Amino acid sequence: MKNIHHISSKVIDWKIIDRILQNNSQLGLSGESEAKIQLCRDYLDKRMEEADDSLYGINTGFGSLCNEVISTSDLGLLQKNLVMSHACGVGDMIPREIIKLMLLLKIQSLSYGNSGVQVLTVQRLIDFYNNDIIPVIYQYGSLGASGDLAPLAHMSLPLLGMGEVTMDGKVVASGEMLKKFNWKPIQLQSKEGLALLNGTQFMSAYGVHLCLRVFKLSRLADIISALSLDAFDGRIEPFHDLIQQIRPHKGQIQTASRMRWLLKGSELIAREKAHVQDPYSFRCIPQVHGASKDSINYVAYVFQNEINSVTDNPTIFPEENLIISAGNFHGQPLALAFDNLAIALAELGNISERRTYQLLSGDRNLPHFLVANPGLNSGFMIPQYTAASMVSHNKQLCTPSSVDSIESSQGQEDHVSMGANSAVKAYKVMENLERILAIELYNAAQALDFRRPLKSSPYLESFFKEYRKRVSFIKNDKIMYTDINDTVEFLRDVVLTDELDQVLL
Repeated sequence: MKNIHHISSKVIDWKIIDRILQNNSQLGLSGESEAKIQLCRDYLDKRMEEADDSLYGINTGFGSLCNEVISTSDLGLLQKNLVMSHACGVGDMIPREIIKLMLLLKIQSLSYGNSGVQVLTVQRLIDFYNNDIIPVIYQYGSLGASGDLAPLAHMSLPLLGMGEVTMDGKVVASGEMLKKFNWKPIQLQSKEGLALLNGTQFMSAYGVHLCLRVFKLSRLADIISALSLDAFDGRIEPFHDLIQQIRPHKGQIQTASRMRWLLKGSELIAREKAHVQDPYSFRCIPQVHGASKDSINYVAYVFQNEINSVTDNPTIFPEENLIISAGNFHGQPLALAFDNLAIALAELGNISERRTYQLLSGDRNLPHFLVANPGLNSGFMIPQYTAASMVSHNKQLCTPSSVDSIESSQGQEDHVSMGANSAVKAYKVMENLERILAIELYNAAQALDFRRPLKSSPYLESFFKEYRKRVSFIKNDKIMYTDINDTVEFLRDVVLTDELDQVLL
């Protein structure tokens, strides 16, 4: 029996979204949401029949053409033209999992009954989602205000039997898809094209995907750093709770607490040390990881608000008899959050690469470059180069998009967020971070094997044992990129215990 998630006005949170994705749930409209959508559509139709006032995007042109009045007979064509003319995306197709999230979030936003769409239109988007019909959407085209116009136009084209979709593993014309399911193209009514295109679902889908990935990567950064610390023969004192309480940043306290838990029972951490201090990349893990955690929590707060919002324009309030043209489509809150997130993730990668470098240094009775059989072997010299190249790239990607704006639509849209660009950059930083952490784990595991027969903590030994099922200790030089790729896959697949509290609000 298929799992069905009924779209409603209830708050949709991270656990609900994660459950929908993990269970591959189908979507359905709740009776409440269907009634709200219909009520709003009926109100708009009645308002158009009875009033003769100009309503932006409903019976006028768009952008700087907002003062051009459109005849009643052309209102449907106006919306169709809008979708066609705005489908100007270029570049690579964005990841299919993000496109599927776009569908989910657009359906959620339209379900609140403030957008004036037909129930049929929302139901067709649900049909796309449930049948794994993925509109082809390209990376570039959104300025992040008036919403994500070009990407959402590409998402909407298949409703009209236009554009392309991915179906059954291949890209096909939307007309072919409609024929297969015996569906007729949607005939857009007044305001519908604008409701579909005005919105932040491109940015929001990236944000949701990133948050779900980053919650786990933040936890993995702590686990891997604890393994590195133990393998480096590091000290436990910097993680003492008293140190954190006199500088009580939430993320710092949480990180130190987690590190103490991760290292509990380690023979290595408990043994007497010859050195008084560790390098900053070990000693300052609570301060650096903690600051990133605090940023991640801020970003999660922003996106949880956004995915429970109505972001098209104009917005319709049937019960108040109001149609208000405003700016909920503006992506500035998201652009700032993405830029913040990119910096937070880049710093997790930055300090990770420094720990990798320290493990290779030949200090503390570890062999230079972790070479098991020195001489002909270069050992782990070059994986650190690879990590360094990604750390440097991340620094370049962290130039903020949110401080940029280019005037568009003949000055009507004179400030835009560039949030879509910040989303794409943050996604790349996240991918790089995952690989940087994989390289640190690759090195830390090699170093830990040089500490035998001493053991790390029960938790870290269990984590290490699972990793060694994928990647073995290296005695002699070999091709290493396959091990790095296997380590990345391990990080994606590994299930973390509930005892490791997630970085959630």
